[in-house]
Amino acid sequence: MSMRTVDWTALRRDAEPAAEGLRERKKRLLRRQLSDTATEMFMERGFDAVRVSEIAEACGVSEKTVFNYFPTKESLVLDLSEATLDSLRTTLADPDLRPVEAVLQILSGELAGITSWLAEQDDLAQAKNMLLRFGMLIRSTPSLRAYQRDMVDQQIAVAAEVLARRNEMSPDDPEPQIAATALLALWPIQFRALRKHLSRVQAPEELHDMVSADVQRAARLIDTGLTSLAPARQSK
Repeated sequence: MSMRTVDWTALRRDAEPAAEGLRERKKRLLRRQLSDTATEMFMERGFDAVRVSEIAEACGVSEKTVFNYFPTKESLVLDLSEATLDSLRTTLADPDLRPVEAVLQILSGELAGITSWLAEQDDLAQAKNMLLRFGMLIRSTPSLRAYQRDMVDQQIAVAAEVLARRNEMSPDDPEPQIAATALLALWPIQFRALRKHLSRVQAPEELHDMVSADVQRAARLIDTGLTSLAPARQSK
């Protein structure tokens, strides 16, 4: 079966902004087209076998245009990491949410996007297989793994800055550093839980509940430690 039998592009739910003009809409749709086309080609042929020029040709643009939207080949397939960065800057900064609550809210939204996409597919079994293959593509490609690690480092830095501001500390203090590292560790917990339960359950709703339960178990442990997050007392 071809991967074209699965609506891959619907997985990227970039809602149209209320005040978006025609120019902005065209740019947003082209960015999504580039990323979706690249992902499909990488899944079909392997990351290293596809040239950026081929992606550009398939989308009817120049190679320079591709790099205007995506600084690296790796960012074409891991573009959703940027959305996570934006969510950390806004949701984690919400003073009405404990840090763990904020991160669980972000993770829940990302998981809901995946399970809603699964529910919309005509062939659920193939859609599940697509997600497993996508994860395998990343794990089996050294440059994608390296790029993902770099993105996690950026996310930890942003989370540390936000946590430091919330607690009137420096981002270089050990407390926000370790807190940010612990919070970002919930993402691989969710990815592994998704992979573990994907082939065990049939209903997307059940998948969401089982993955969420695993993430919340890990989050409870982190939340216990974060209750002590506060500036260290200065010695007299």
